[in-house]
Amino acid sequence: MLRIDLKDAENKLAELISLASGGEEVIITLENGSAFTITPIYKEAPYPKFGSAKGLIEVPDNFDDPLEDFEEYMP
Repeated sequence: MLRIDLKDAENKLAELISLASGGEEVIITLENGSAFTITPIYKEAPYPKFGSAKGLIEVPDNFDDPLEDFEEYMP
């Protein structure tokens, strides 16, 4: 956790943002005692759309045929 005065933070804003994006908790304090944190806002990962992989996967015609290596285990 890094506590820094507003006057010092003005000169180091880029560095503080970099620290916050790396997971460091950055708190900026004012003269009147109030404090604020720099918190990164992460983009949410997009959800795949239904049917977006259509045509990308082919299932061969013999997909359900028994495998030759397992013939001895078949009834």
